[in-house]
Amino acid sequence: MDSGNSEDNTDKGYQDRILPHVSRTFALTIPQLPEPLRVAVTNAYLLCRIADTIEDEPALPPEETLAFLERFMGVVAGRENAALLASEVEGRLSNRTLATERDLIVNMVRVLNVTASLSAPQRSAIQRCVDLMCYGMPRFQATASIRGLAQAADLDEYCYYVAGVVGEMLTELFCEYSEGAARNRAALQSLAVSFAQGLQMTNILKDVWEDRSRGACWLPQEVFARYGVDLTQLNATAANPGFDAAMNELIGVAHAHLRNALDYTLLIPAGQTGIRRFCLWAVGLAVLTLQKIHKSPGFTAGSQVKISRRAVTMTRILTDLSIRNDWMLRRLFSSAARGLPLAQLAEVRRTYPARTDARPEYKPLSGEEFPSRESEPLRRRSYGGSGS
Repeated sequence: MDSGNSEDNTDKGYQDRILPHVSRTFALTIPQLPEPLRVAVTNAYLLCRIADTIEDEPALPPEETLAFLERFMGVVAGRENAALLASEVEGRLSNRTLATERDLIVNMVRVLNVTASLSAPQRSAIQRCVDLMCYGMPRFQATASIRGLAQAADLDEYCYYVAGVVGEMLTELFCEYSEGAARNRAALQSLAVSFAQGLQMTNILKDVWEDRSRGACWLPQEVFARYGVDLTQLNATAANPGFDAAMNELIGVAHAHLRNALDYTLLIPAGQTGIRRFCLWAVGLAVLTLQKIHKSPGFTAGSQVKISRRAVTMTRILTDLSIRNDWMLRRLFSSAARGLPLAQLAEVRRTYPARTDARPEYKPLSGEEFPSRESEPLRRRSYGGSGS
């Protein structure tokens, strides 16, 4: 990825070149942000992606994964040697790691150089996000199985550590950049986790069968049990009305979170069109994806509920035409969401560890044994985006 043929061989240039290779969605939305935010958000995404690459590596035993993640937290905080960590991690990556992810590990120092160039508030927000993600995601990733998560509260917690923390970080970055957004800081903070959960849940529902093929399931057992469904016995090719009903219940929850995401976006001043566009494109694509899932009971692959390029183009055009008009944006959302189930959300649950520098135990959530890490890597990236 880091070829000498590019005109921009700076560390920021490297970030811009690698981004489209590690995320199609963020390569679409991040460039809409104004320059100072674009650099910081790209940097934050790449740091999260580095942590994810370490977490996903199937050749690493859980203890070594956790040790690398703790050292990566230290690198982001400026306490550890980035070049040494990059070399050691790169030497432990198997051939199952994508070439673009290996390239990102090799160029960890370049990414950290950009981090160091950011403002103090930006660095603080990004460091907190990385710390919480590295603290929380190993507990779920190491115990992933087709049994699913025990309760809906576990799904909330999972979504918090892999996406909600990003929503909180973005809020701090937006408020640091825009005085108008800062005036709405409290309201934005109250909706940030919900915003991210709506996007993450949409991905979970879309990718349910792909995740299952890799030995993971992020669906809550308690919801499916109400409809007589045992998640360990699912068969993608067999009709299952109970499964469809439970999926619709979760679609309703995701829909409710996405309504909060729209409210969040409209708290951004209308003049900040880049930030609004970044948020609205993600929300719009997520709502359309939920519609595809809702209208496709019995789908067996995420590709079957993927929205078309035409739908993506229309979402961008209609959003841009209405970007400053809150009333019109609400009308567009209502039209896109028409017919979707809608849940009543309890107060959004946020989970904060007592200490982010404490070593989290690799303790199974429900007493099961650790699954083998020699299977296909469990790739579940979103970070508040609408896809990988």
